[in-house]
Amino acid sequence: MTSIFQRVMGDRAFNRLHPQLRRRFSVGLESGEACTGRGVMDRIWHGPAFVKPFLALGASRNILVPRTGTDIPFTIENVPYVDSHGRETVTFVRTFALPGGPRRFDATMVHSPERDCVLDYLGTHQHLATDLHPTAEPDGSLLIRSGEHRFREGPLDLRVPALIGGEAEVRESFDDSTGRFRIRVRVTNRYFGPLFGYEGSFTAEYSDVDACGVRAGLRPVREEERA
Repeated sequence: MTSIFQRVMGDRAFNRLHPQLRRRFSVGLESGEACTGRGVMDRIWHGPAFVKPFLALGASRNILVPRTGTDIPFTIENVPYVDSHGRETVTFVRTFALPGGPRRFDATMVHSPERDCVLDYLGTHQHLATDLHPTAEPDGSLLIRSGEHRFREGPLDLRVPALIGGEAEVRESFDDSTGRFRIRVRVTNRYFGPLFGYEGSFTAEYSDVDACGVRAGLRPVREEERA
């Protein structure tokens, strides 16, 4: 069993990534490693004023970040575990140390053979599910583009229309000169333009999953079964 990203990308594409990216995105049950990144966001931004109420609503479930800032310390925790539905899952929990108190942006990712993608469940209750399509760039960086978004609550399973949905683009690379990962995230709406994003850099530390486990509060409150 390879990592969820390697399964989606295939061995040839995955092996084109920078070696440090290959290790980071090999975090999983087979590798037995968890990864904690610590660094600084050079900038966290959002779009026009009308966007802020939607970001604030999402923030109530640890989805997106409603505040802006520069030089913001942050951590990202990638820990693999088996969820309540028996699937290998990896946390992507980002904590931003913003003035006035920390803000979290939670995601948990699984491999979806049915959709041939990495399925990204957002927030504390996994109400939003997004298809992610990762590719290796010629320079060894990783590019992730979002696909379809779905809202799930009880019996509801609704495709989020493009009018209110966001298209995410994530670029992650490794800078050999500084020994740091660089990350840039940009979410846009095809009708209203840029909505939210951040960019910065971090270093990574790896630990043994069997030894450290999954700390309390890292897993979502509710785990969605539907892929």
